[in-house]
Amino acid sequence: MLMATDRIAILLHEGLQTSKGKTGLSLLRYGENPVVAVVDYESTGRSLAELTGIDRPVPIVSSVMEALVYQPNVLAIGIAPSGGALPDDWWQEVKQGVAAGLSVVNGLHTPMATDPELNQLLRPDQWIWDVRREPPGLTVGSGKARSLSCRRVLTVGTDMSVGKMSASLELNKATQQRGLRSRFIATGQTGLMLGHDGVALDAVRIDFAAGAVEQAVMRWGDNHDVLYVEGQGSLMNPASTATLPLLRGTQPTQLVLVHRAGQTQIQHFPEVPIPPLPAVIQVYETVAAAGGAFAPAKVVAIALNTFHLSAAAAQRAIEQVQAETGLPCTDVIRMGAAPLLDAILSS
Repeated sequence: MLMATDRIAILLHEGLQTSKGKTGLSLLRYGENPVVAVVDYESTGRSLAELTGIDRPVPIVSSVMEALVYQPNVLAIGIAPSGGALPDDWWQEVKQGVAAGLSVVNGLHTPMATDPELNQLLRPDQWIWDVRREPPGLTVGSGKARSLSCRRVLTVGTDMSVGKMSASLELNKATQQRGLRSRFIATGQTGLMLGHDGVALDAVRIDFAAGAVEQAVMRWGDNHDVLYVEGQGSLMNPASTATLPLLRGTQPTQLVLVHRAGQTQIQHFPEVPIPPLPAVIQVYETVAAAGGAFAPAKVVAIALNTFHLSAAAAQRAIEQVQAETGLPCTDVIRMGAAPLLDAILSS
């Protein structure tokens, strides 16, 4: 729904330095639209590059009204507050933005396009895009993606919010740079907001989740060498329901495990330990094959999130994971995806 010429302001209160802001940070890192302002009252006036490592000269302002100075025409909701709804004072900022002429890209579970207050403020050239919507025409999964000849690489995680989308995007970019026909399949709101085809999986009724993934994979598989399917959730996380439909709908040929260096417990459930990585790998490979019902899918590489570590500590963590698992490992953001891509293409 975004046009290449749209100028974006990102609502990112309290999200620049937390996992709550991963949508906004991904728009900054990977989006092709001009981002003219970031709205975060906690970080007003600070350097985006110093805070995030994203080398993009975007000013940080305290409110949507201040962002209007930079002439955006779209406000993107780049945060995911606890409970899935914006606090009232942030909601008032959205209304102010719409009243000032901004269209809205909304990645929250709470819809905005049907809100009567916002609709009264919309002008004919404005729109509201609720990204998390179930697409029409869904069916249950059938496992037919295994008939495709292309590689189908699914990123899987030791937890939620460890970097599965980033790993998939970086691998897709590296694959295209080698002259292969590859495509990123989005399964969350952020990937869709970046302009990729796919489905917001957490908006789909569970009976149709595998089928929704399957449809997206089947749309592109015949015309590509490699499909990178964005992972969601984790089999280790007690709140996660998305990983199994992704395994069934993708029928992956390879898996890439994504892990945050040093994390030993599920982030929001500290009483739940993350098993040693070799055990995690065994779980994913066992579930993927389902005792022979489906083709084997091996974890061929590890994408390690080392954002919180120094360069030297990151290198040590990568070497430790390689020794522990016997698999290629790197941080795709800091060091590029080449070692992981080599493992994918040689398996």
